[in-house]
Formats: sequence, C-alpha cells, structure tokens
Amino acid sequence: MKNFFTLVAALFLFISCGAQSNTTDSKSQKTTIETNEGPKLVVGIVVDQMRYDYLTRFQSKFGDGGFNRMISEGFNCKNNHFNYVPTYTGPGHASVYTGTTPKTHGIIGNNWYDKETKEMVYCAGDDNVTSVGTENRAGKMSPHRMQTTTFGDENRLFTQMKGKTIGVSLKDRGAILPAGHTANAAYWFHGRDEGSWISSSFYMNELPQWVKDFNISEKAESYLKEWDTYYDITTYTESGVDENTFEGGFKGKDKATFPYDLKTLSKDNRGFDILKATPYGNSLTTDFAMAAIKAENLGQDNITDVLAVSFSATDYVGHNFGVNSKEVQDTYIRLDKDLERLFNYLDSTVGSGEYTVFLTADHGAVDVPSYLNSVKVPAGYVDNKGRKVKLNAFLNTTYGTKDIVENISNDQIFLNRAKVKELGLKLSDVQDAIAMEELSYASVSKVYTATTMSTTSFSKGVEELLQNGFNQKRSGDVILVNDAAFISYGKTGSTHGSALNYDTHVPLLFFGKGIKHGETFTKTVIPDIAPTISALLGISFPNGASGEPLGFVID
Repeated sequence: MKNFFTLVAALFLFISCGAQSNTTDSKSQKTTIETNEGPKLVVGIVVDQMRYDYLTRFQSKFGDGGFNRMISEGFNCKNNHFNYVPTYTGPGHASVYTGTTPKTHGIIGNNWYDKETKEMVYCAGDDNVTSVGTENRAGKMSPHRMQTTTFGDENRLFTQMKGKTIGVSLKDRGAILPAGHTANAAYWFHGRDEGSWISSSFYMNELPQWVKDFNISEKAESYLKEWDTYYDITTYTESGVDENTFEGGFKGKDKATFPYDLKTLSKDNRGFDILKATPYGNSLTTDFAMAAIKAENLGQDNITDVLAVSFSATDYVGHNFGVNSKEVQDTYIRLDKDLERLFNYLDSTVGSGEYTVFLTADHGAVDVPSYLNSVKVPAGYVDNKGRKVKLNAFLNTTYGTKDIVENISNDQIFLNRAKVKELGLKLSDVQDAIAMEELSYASVSKVYTATTMSTTSFSKGVEELLQNGFNQKRSGDVILVNDAAFISYGKTGSTHGSALNYDTHVPLLFFGKGIKHGETFTKTVIPDIAPTISALLGISFPNGASGEPLGFVID
C-alpha cells in the first residue's frame, strides 16, 4: 500500500511538472510572438531616374548625414542592375517591392496597349474607384493591374494586418505600386491649381484629418520661391556648363539657366506642377513623409510598419534638363539634405538603430544624345514616323492591308489577331516577316518575336532582359531594340527605357537595424531587394518573387 501511495505521489508530481513546463513554454512562446526583434519600421526609398554614378560623381558635395551616412554606416551594392526591360517608372517601382519582373507582376510599362479592350491603359488607372481629396480624375487610381504581392503585403498578412503600410510620392504610381494591395494608404501630389496630397477610394473614403491639415498648411505654396544653386555654381565642377543647347527649361524663361523664379514661372507651367520639376518637390515629399510618420505612429510599437517613399522630382528634372546639367547636380545635393532631415527625424521618433532603410532607383537615364554627338559618342534619335511609313508600305505590299498591325507602342508591335486569321495566315510567320522588315530600318539593333520569347529560354544578354520583361498576355507580337543611346524623345533632356547600363545600373544601399557594414561588387539585381527585406523580417517572400535574399547584407 505504501508503495502504491508513493507511486501515486510520484505520478502527481510528474503531471504537475509537466503542466508547469507546458505553461512555461506557452508563456515563452507568447513572449516570442509579441516581441519583435526586427526593425520597428522599414523605409523603402526609390529615387526616380537615379543613375549609380550620381552617388560617386556628386559624393564630394554631399554631407555626412544623407547618402554618405548610408554608405558609411550601411551596405553598398555597387554592381546593382535591373534584369529586365523596359526600364520605366511603373515597372521599376513594382519590381523593387514585389521582388520579380514584369514577366510575373504584369506591370509592363507606365502605359501599354490592352489586347482585350483595344485601348491604352495606365499602370495605376482604375475607373472603378473615386478620387479622394480632389474632384479631379487624378485620384482614380489603384494597384489592381499589379498581379503579385509586395513585401509590404506579406508583412501585413504576417502581422494579421497590424503592421501598417503607407506609400508616399509625387507620382501616383510611385506611391501606389510600392504600397501594394493591402496598404493602409497611398498618397500622391495633385498640382495644377490645387497643390494637394490626394488618394483614392481604394484606400479610404475621406482623407485623414492630418492630411487635410497638411494641405491647408500652405507648405506647397512656401516652395514657390526662387530656385538657385545650393552652393556657389562655380563649384559645381561635376556637371556641364549652365547655359547650353541640351536642356529644355521652363515656359516663360528664355534660357534654362539659374536662378528660376518659380512663383512667376508657375503661371505658365501648370501652377503647382512646376514644383515636381525642381528639388523642392523632393523637399515637399520629405515634409509629407515625416508628417505621415508622426500622425500614423509609424514605428512606435514592436510590430513592423512599412513606409514606401519615392522621390519623383529627380525624374522630372532629368527629363527636362538632362543627365549632365547643373540642375540635376543641384537637385541631388538638395536631396541629400532632405535625406539627412528624414534620417534625423527617424532617429528622434522611431529611435536610432530601430529602423531599416534601403535606397535604390526605378531606372537610370541616358546622356542627352545631342550632347553625346557633340563629344563624338555615337547616339541619336529614332524616326518613328519614318519607320511607320515604311512598315505600312511593307504591310500593304505583302498582305494587301496595313490593318494587320493594331498598335505600335513601347517599342512593341501588336498584331490584329482577327485579321491574321481572316487572311488565313500563320501568326508566327507574320511575326517573323515583320521582325525581319523592322531589322532593316535605321537605328534598329535587334528584333524579337513573341513566339521566340515564349519558346526559347535566354540566360544572358539583352535577350534575357527582354524575356524577363515579356508578359505573354500583355506584351506585343514583335519587340524592337534600338541602337545604343538612340531614343524616341525630344532633342533636349534625358530619358530611359533600354537594357543598357546607363538605364540598368542604379544604386542599392541598405542601412539601419539588421544591416551589416560593407560593400560589394558582386552583381545584384532589383528583384533581390524584396526577398532580402522579407528575410530580415522573417516573413514570407512576395508570392511571385524571383529574386534571392542578399545574405551578405543581413547582420
């Protein structure tokens, strides 16, 4: 009997210890779940049209708190490239945050020809939503054409929608596509005679009070002032002469030279829209981003939030004045000061060492071809009208009608499938014939067909980039590649879109919590960014991600 009671007591003690152990494990697990050892806030920064060499060319003019702080404290991927074409704003922003290319996420351009509706569509346009904050159609936008998730979406799902995601940019597509499908909000700037930050009913029915307060604060008005160089213009030795024939400038001013009276010039340049083409557009974006951090309490708890900021003014300035202009140099010097402001604000609100930042670009830009010609570098301009006349003549001679081509846009030719069938022709034969004809035209370097893109696997060269940008349902039947530095654009200012290094080589900087200090010349590609941030946060990769996490960046 004594042995029996001893056995019962031992069994009771064993069960009690087991129960206590389970309770302790449960508490430990709960603590683990509720304590986030990752960053409180991830800030993704995309600088629109930033070539990699802007980091090195203007570095001596930067201070210690912006670009140079990211380099000195963080990790610099010096050989970072886009691995697809076209290198445009919409695809660029989508690829940074989805971790994949247009082949998968579906944003094949800023605008493209929709083969089903037979009309051009805009990457963020959505007639099923309404504008919020304006009566203008500028708010009828959403990410519905982007077919995959962003790392912000995955963070929202992982945190049971507790982690916030907010997108901010002068451009609607620069705010909407990075923010993703589950974002709490995306805000963009509507200029003209309003000068307000707006959104759409995809996110909300009414602007939050803090956005309304910001819009009536006259912050935008305060930037309608003189734009002169931040430093003495004679010290801007890293850019070309101020007065030249390669820049566009503003209506109402005879020469594209400093200084610019923005308040006066705004009358002939779409009102507040003039700010977009000056460094003050970036300053205004910084002001609004900091207001969002404060009002939305971003980074104020242990659940990671995401703030996607796109600085768009750099793109407008580049398009207007060109890669080698004094205006571009001054814009980057001033952007460096805005980055310093933003980082200092993050230090004081979220806490130094409690947030993580990455900075990249959505594409680079080519030097103005007319400038390149002046220094004997091969470059030029595509004669689209001349090409079209020749192609129509070929189509009429070969098929008896030019209607066999339905649309030409984004260096792609879309065939009228119904017409091809009506004429009893084989689609691939028509594609091949048009491709060979286009290849004979001036300034055309290469031509590929949709059939080739769909049936052949490329692993290097421009062919690989074309294939990564090719979406079977959305892309055209014939894809054209122009000669190096030949562009479809005006004779002043810069543009982008190619598979060449001036468009694909862009910065990639990481710094903050969880990031090592260092640098590499190992090649990285834009789709690597989202998996890297996902790995840092311990969340699922975006559902279409094709990039790889950069383990050498994470501490």
